[in-house]
Amino acid sequence: MNKKYSELAELFRSEKTDEEILDFLLNYHKNDIADMMAGMTEEERKRLYHLLGAQKVAEIFKYIEEPRKYIRELSVESAARVISEMDSDDAVDLLEDLDPEEKEQIVRMLDEDAKKDVKMLLSYDEEEIGSCMTTNYICIPEDLTIKQAMSELVKQAGENDNIMTIYVVDEKGVFAGAIDLKDLIRARENTHLEDLVLKSYPYVTDHEKIDDCMDRILDYAEDSIPVLSEDKRILGVITSEDLIEMVDNEMGEDYAKLAGLTAEEDLKEPIVQSMKKRLPWLIILLFLGMGVSSVVGLFENVVAVLPIVICFQSLVLDMAGNVGTQSLAVTIRVLMDENLTGKQKFQLVVKEVKTGSLNGILLGVMALLCLGVYVHFFKGYTWMGAFGISGCVGVSLLVAMAISSAVGTVIPMFFHKIKVDPAVASGPLITTVNDLVAVVTYYGMAWLLLIR
Repeated sequence: MNKKYSELAELFRSEKTDEEILDFLLNYHKNDIADMMAGMTEEERKRLYHLLGAQKVAEIFKYIEEPRKYIRELSVESAARVISEMDSDDAVDLLEDLDPEEKEQIVRMLDEDAKKDVKMLLSYDEEEIGSCMTTNYICIPEDLTIKQAMSELVKQAGENDNIMTIYVVDEKGVFAGAIDLKDLIRARENTHLEDLVLKSYPYVTDHEKIDDCMDRILDYAEDSIPVLSEDKRILGVITSEDLIEMVDNEMGEDYAKLAGLTAEEDLKEPIVQSMKKRLPWLIILLFLGMGVSSVVGLFENVVAVLPIVICFQSLVLDMAGNVGTQSLAVTIRVLMDENLTGKQKFQLVVKEVKTGSLNGILLGVMALLCLGVYVHFFKGYTWMGAFGISGCVGVSLLVAMAISSAVGTVIPMFFHKIKVDPAVASGPLITTVNDLVAVVTYYGMAWLLLIR
């Protein structure tokens, strides 16, 4: 905890009155106060909750990564008051972290509006966009005058502070479009409200999968996007803050998949739970590894005649795996950011193979020279024999790296084509496939060049 936050914590240990402490706290950003809480005792935090009141505590909890620890320091009644003041999506995130009994108790004691919003959001599957929306938005009828619209905005802004975009509904309550706040402010009194409404404003529907609509939301770069029901009635909005959280969660999931996990892990997760997430991929990779080992067994005659070749097996396997993983990362990044045509996909494959081949040539030449000298001086082979072995390693590197680049590019493209998240073509999977490629390449080259 840095000096500023230490000073804030020390404030509660001073002789200052509650009023003096409150005046001092109000000069700090809510995020600073949230950080400060980690350095306070439970009794000091309880005093802080009492001083600030439910509304300000709710604003602070928005900046805390694990508010569950702190919400438990409040009574059920106080916790319900704080959660009632939070945006519905933040309230749901907090409640989801609580035990079922705690959650049920608090939900029962929420005020009616908060209870309605929370129950609606909890009704959605966590993969649906409706589970991430907030009911903090401004909505006005389209038949108002400019003056009436401004009055309605001021009235609703007391409860909802997402005011940069104002949503408009028709006389039947159906979504009709949106108005930018600055356009409403600039409008003259005799301007018709409908002239300000952008009728083609983008939206998503509540049961859409987050993965399916995230790119579309990002493309529009709006501060908020409405979430509609099937009959086009507005249920909530996805704000830029919600979007950042969704992208962060998606990146965490993709990273987990690339690492061969079935789900994201956290520091405090039980060991058994972590094992369950890792085990499925490890079982798959075990059987793939058995396949690689079986292939190695087919080249027993090569190892029997020329045992030294086994010394450099890991070198070829590791380099092939590294190159394949690099191509995988590049391909997934391109597939996520762009919609590629068939020609562009072919060009990407060609580019990755060329890159892998050129790197393979350079590394192959280095291996030829360095390993040739090593085998001659340290293993006692003649110059011709030493460079024959190092030349086999160099050629194997070139071929294995070129093929691995192609594999690391084509596999995620295949998954993307069949509508499966390409991140499941994870690092461990690509590495194991490339091990198979490298083993066949290396021992095949040794048999062709050195024995046959």
